[in-house]
Amino acid sequence: MQENSATIAIPANEMQECFTGILLKYGFIRERALQCAQVFTESSLDGIYTHGIYRFPRFIQYLKAGYVVPEALPTLESKFGAMEQWNGNLGPGILNALQVTDTVISLAIEYGIGCVALRNTNHWMRGGTYGWQAAKAGFVFIGWTNTIANMPAWGAKDAKLGNNPLVIALPYKDEAIVLDMAMSQYSYGALELSAMKDESLSVYGGFDTEGNLTKDPSAILAANSPLPIGYWKGAGLSLLLDLLATILSGGLSTHELSKKEVEYSLSQVFIAIDMSKFGKQSVIAQAIEEILKDYHQSIPLDESKIIVYPGERVLQTRKNNLANGIPVLKEVWEEINLL
Repeated sequence: MQENSATIAIPANEMQECFTGILLKYGFIRERALQCAQVFTESSLDGIYTHGIYRFPRFIQYLKAGYVVPEALPTLESKFGAMEQWNGNLGPGILNALQVTDTVISLAIEYGIGCVALRNTNHWMRGGTYGWQAAKAGFVFIGWTNTIANMPAWGAKDAKLGNNPLVIALPYKDEAIVLDMAMSQYSYGALELSAMKDESLSVYGGFDTEGNLTKDPSAILAANSPLPIGYWKGAGLSLLLDLLATILSGGLSTHELSKKEVEYSLSQVFIAIDMSKFGKQSVIAQAIEEILKDYHQSIPLDESKIIVYPGERVLQTRKNNLANGIPVLKEVWEEINLL
């Protein structure tokens, strides 16, 4: 790590108070400031620093530039059965996504399944937030968003695909199993954080300007060429997620978003399924337990490591950060306090 990148520990309540005060300064009413600050803080608590504490300064930049409208609320544009289309009206992506997740839960209660396609919204930050929200309420959740073009199609040199994050979650005991992944091997936030810390990636994360696979995050960012997950398979999945988000919402595609000066006015899809409609809840719970028991019996390549399901590591990170404070690069915390 570079000398100016020392890490300090910030208590969660102090971080949330700081975020709230800044958001109030930039046009949020108190209730919405508290909601938004809570999500940024909880993402950081859970170890998703790239879409929590380290994303906050950019969020404020977009507020100041007018790309995010703090008072804007999402509006229903059309409805047919369990499917609805909403306009985010360029409101804060976090608040739009929280409201729309509540909406798909309500639709799922009524129809068994609910789907809302949201256009003209902003970055939802940590997509897993909405998976946890729905799953802890007892619902299966599937959601995704498109992004600007920041990843090449397999075999291509230039970026035509977004790293379009996908979230899948289901209830498990008092918590949830939550998969939250970008279509690139590393999210852009993760690449930026590793570059800031002057750290090498643990596995190949993309290509340099010469087209060579590399673990150097700065080289990947300079080339705008992160590696698709599963090579051609991740590239194909990214394309389909963008196609579906665009046509279901009636919003902008990755191709159209990439003409803008920054990433805003995104298209997203939220789906919730009410598992209680199936009955036999004890059978479902037993099936999940048996699957996870077998999964946990995996033999790790590294005997010092354990095999965890998606979201399991979050619980321990949350516990540690609540007890010891959230680790933050000192220079970033100083930058935020200057806001």
